[in-house]
Amino acid sequence: MTFEELGLSPTLLGAIKDAGYETPTPIQAGAIPVALRGQDVLGIAQTGTGKTASFTLPLIERLSRGRAKARMPRSLVFAPTRELAAQVAENFQTYAKNTKLTMALLIGGVAFGPQEKILDQGADVLISTPGRFLDHAERGKLLLTDVQMMVIDEADRMLDMGFIPDIERIFKMVPPRRQTLFFSATMPKEIVRLVDQFLKNPERIEVSAPATTATTITQYVIKISDKTAKVKREALRAAVTRDGVQNGIVFCNRKRDVDIVARSLAKHGFAAAPIHGDLAQSQRMDTLAKFKAGEIKLLVASDVAARGLDIPLVSHVFNFDIPRSPDDYVHRIGRTGRAGRSGEAISLIGPDDEKGMAAVIERIGKTPETLEIEGLNEALSQTAETERTQSKNTRTEKSSDKSRRPRRRSSDQGLSENPRKATKNNNDNDLPDVQVIGFGDHVPDFLLRSAFG
Repeated sequence: MTFEELGLSPTLLGAIKDAGYETPTPIQAGAIPVALRGQDVLGIAQTGTGKTASFTLPLIERLSRGRAKARMPRSLVFAPTRELAAQVAENFQTYAKNTKLTMALLIGGVAFGPQEKILDQGADVLISTPGRFLDHAERGKLLLTDVQMMVIDEADRMLDMGFIPDIERIFKMVPPRRQTLFFSATMPKEIVRLVDQFLKNPERIEVSAPATTATTITQYVIKISDKTAKVKREALRAAVTRDGVQNGIVFCNRKRDVDIVARSLAKHGFAAAPIHGDLAQSQRMDTLAKFKAGEIKLLVASDVAARGLDIPLVSHVFNFDIPRSPDDYVHRIGRTGRAGRSGEAISLIGPDDEKGMAAVIERIGKTPETLEIEGLNEALSQTAETERTQSKNTRTEKSSDKSRRPRRRSSDQGLSENPRKATKNNNDNDLPDVQVIGFGDHVPDFLLRSAFG
């Protein structure tokens, strides 16, 4: 099937061709004709299946005639995160370039003033996160009587993030005679209830998750005998300096490891930056823009932060940690080898990762090839030995220092009777030996300074 067979106008077909697309994906081929007829759509599809275009294209086609009035958007598109909303906005700009349609992007981390100015001028398409939309609505800046179409993207993720009550409120605010395009990767009971309550006889279009990894992706593992974090970071640096690595996404399981790995790479001269939910919105958007522009070579990310982001031309994916779910492995490495291009995925396998990798191998039905890098094993062994020696010396020095330290008495002048209330002059050069707990997934800078090698 071609895009011409879907019923799209020549104007829109020209924009699609300019974007370099020739053949619709299965979710696009199924959803677009139904949406063009004005029928509600229930699309069940994973990230990476082309579902954004499956609602953006019919949205542009159906709204191409008419004009929005001030503060009265003609369509609403909701995404669970700011990055995904911004990505939908980019798709709209790409495909609507030959039309006179206007668009407003409402996301947090941006001042209300400029957003209100766009709304006052009239927006045919309003793209937003649920929270920021309700902020504007409660300030009296939106009139919803003209809404003709409404899109919910990644509904199951909205459920995970606690947005379903907000979505229910929004459904009750818009006119009942509207078309709804509803997309979700999975259908838990709460999402089924939402569909039954607010959609009218939707056409269900389901695209199964990829069963295996793409044949365009060459998969490798680097086996590491030592479980020391510093040794693993050295192996990562060896992997990213191989020939052919133009750029890459480095995946970690925890946000605090995202920070540590990104800082370690930057310390050793790599153009690397982290992306996770604890960073300011402006910083996350700036990091993504620099990565797409080639100013940043390595993007270090968690699964949550990277989910749904459409980042083209990624040559490599590096798994610093093996993901907790084998399905996440498939989605991670699917960031490379897209659109017929070749790509590589390299996973670092330490003693603690073998069980997770066994589950991945069972899931994908193949065993990745072991990657041998000349001189790496010897270098890692030397680093591991140095780390063990330094750790042993540190423990010895602490034990010796403790034995020489005078015993404190509760009656000593200037000392608190309660040791918990005693203060200590703690500076950058004399950080205490602490166990990093109690900070969630984000570790303060002063604890990170001595944490990476």
